[in-house]
Amino acid sequence: MQLIINGKPEDLDGVRTIEDLVRTRGLKTSLVAVEQNGSIVPRSEFATRELSDGDKLEIVHFVGGG
Repeated sequence: MQLIINGKPEDLDGVRTIEDLVRTRGLKTSLVAVEQNGSIVPRSEFATRELSDGDKLEIVHFVGGG
């Protein structure tokens, strides 16, 4: 499946949901915000929101600092 992630095309296999995608990137679901095709996805839907070939995703990872 090909996805556009943060403006860059990526070919991914074995990724079915947004949660799968976030975890394969080594991120914690509690520390990211995801937009799918222009709509923000609530964290409560990460495990059930299916990905489709050609989806455009923006993933923002929150980091702490001082």
